[in-house]
This record gives sequence, structure tokens and C-alpha cells, in this order.
Amino acid sequence: MRYLYLEKKDMPEFVAYLKKNHRVAAPVKKENQFVFAPIEEASEMSLEYIPTILPPKKYFLPQYETLGSFKMGATSMSQTAVEVEPTVLFGVHTCDIEALSCLDIVFNEEPADPYFIRRKKSIFIIGYECMRPCDEYATCITMDTHNPKAGYDAMITDAGNRYILHINSIAGLDLLARAPFFKKGRDEAEIKAELLKLREEKKKRFEVSLKAGYRELNKVFKKSYSSKLWEELGKRCLSCGNCTAVCPTCYCFDIYDEVKLDMAGGDRNRMWDSCQLEEFAMVSGGENFRKDRSSRQRHRYYRKFDYPVKKYNKFFCVGCGRCTRTCMAKISLVETVNELTKEYKNDKK
Repeated sequence: MRYLYLEKKDMPEFVAYLKKNHRVAAPVKKENQFVFAPIEEASEMSLEYIPTILPPKKYFLPQYETLGSFKMGATSMSQTAVEVEPTVLFGVHTCDIEALSCLDIVFNEEPADPYFIRRKKSIFIIGYECMRPCDEYATCITMDTHNPKAGYDAMITDAGNRYILHINSIAGLDLLARAPFFKKGRDEAEIKAELLKLREEKKKRFEVSLKAGYRELNKVFKKSYSSKLWEELGKRCLSCGNCTAVCPTCYCFDIYDEVKLDMAGGDRNRMWDSCQLEEFAMVSGGENFRKDRSSRQRHRYYRKFDYPVKKYNKFFCVGCGRCTRTCMAKISLVETVNELTKEYKNDKK
């Protein structure tokens, strides 16, 4: 909608401007990793970062939350009002923005989730475009998430001695267009042309690590359900659930009730859950329809590369690489998908 220049020296003023009416959360260095956390000033954040330990989905879908309260004998539950402080998520990578778009589809599907929707309306997203791969685990170029497409209010791109800011929503326009420190400088068409040139140059820095192209991935998984590779992964997997805990598109949760000590009522709560835990697929009578670790590993991959394509026409892997970075058994998404691709191509011969 609008293309503007932001001088790098004006970044502290930019953050201070945002903090006048919003809480600002940005990537912050924590030992040798990064986390999204509230900041007071621009010097606290690290815009050049590998994906944070937990994705920004934690601001939309908290790890723990109370959904409502109940009284014994009542036939209905009072819903908890979602109090959300107006927040700016600053410096969100394009892969994580794509992941939030996936969650937006899921939680707006009927019956829509009022808690997610309420938070979504109160959170303003300013993205930060990666101009080079985060590390060897990132597969964003294969998953077509290396460039910004949609789902953000504004996007910042490093243009050398200054930033290019693309305002992409009405909310973004209302918040940013009148800020005094933005330098328009040239015609917006020229700024956009400069941005497109930067992205053409950026493409050369990204190496494609997956052997299957974006349009071929779904075909690979259609043929891989009975692959022996799943048994091999099952032998290595520790069922710790780390991969799903850090995944930006995993949204499984458990519901549990806490009864108060007076036994007159209690709270209904929601917390993140994982399909990689043995008890996840256990049902009444002790039956477990994904008892083996191999079937749980297969389910995780199919929840990213096959099932959502059938339901939403969309991959739910965004190429962030978090699952590989955090896996204690060193199970690599790149190696797994490439081995399945190899089997698929050999079967076609």
C-alpha cells in the first residue's frame, strides 16, 4: 500500500513511537539463542537472528490459558474474557508470518476460536525480511516462505544504509503513515523497484536443500505412507515432543478442569499438547491408535506435507528449521524429506 524509507539511525525513535500506545515484543538474545520478549528500547532487540526458541504463535495461542469457569450443577460455563494489551510484534520472520496465516485459517474455521481471534485483532505485526538463510536447517526457499506475501501490517527490509518499509494494511497505514521520521525520498514506484531488485539479489544467497520442489512435495508424501524410513525414525525418536513444542504451525492442545478446594466449582483450562507423546492418541479402554513412535513420527510429517494440503490446499511446514534444531535424537527434516524423495523418484523409474 505504501513504500517508505526508514533511516537506520531512526530505529530507536521508531520503537519509542510504537511504545507510546503499545507493548512491543521483539527478538532478544538469550545466551546463544533468541526469544520473543517485551522490550523497552531498540538496543535490546536483535534483528539478525536465527528463529526464536518458541515461535511468535505464543502471543496468539498461549501455552496455558483459562477458557472459563464453572459451578457444580450448572449446565453452562462462563467464558473468560480475553484481556489483550495492544501489542506490536516487531521483527517477525516471513516464515513465522506464514505460520500465523496457517493458524488463522484453522482457528477461524467453524466453530471459530474466540480467544485466538480476539488476540489476533489486538496484535500488530511488523515483519523483518531475511536477506540470507538463517542457517543450514532453514528450508524457507523450498517452502516459498523466504519472501513476504501477506499476513503482516508492515515489513522492514534492509537496504544497506537504510531500511525500506512496506505498509501492507489499513491498520499499518493508520499507525505508521504519519510518523515524522519516515523518509519518502523518491517516488514510491522507484522504492518498490529497488525492493524487487534486492530480492532478486537475495535469491542467489539461498541454497535449495530439499530435493523435491514445492509442487512435487505433496506427490512424494502421497507415495511414502508405507516407507520403511518411518520405522528407522521410530527407533531413534525419544518421544520428547520438542519438535511439536517449537513448531510454529502445531496447534494441538489438551483441555483439563481444575476443581476448587471448596468443590463448588472450578476452571476449564487449555494447554499445548503434542502428537509425539505416547498418551496423546490413547482413548477409552487403553486403546492407542498411534502407539508406535514410528507412526507418531509419520503423523507429524503428514500433518505438515499432506493432510493440510488436502483440507486447506496449503503446506503447514514453513521451513523455519526449528524441529531439526531442537531434536535431541538429531532427526533432520531435510534428511527425512530427501530420503523419501529419493525413494519416490526411484519408484518412478
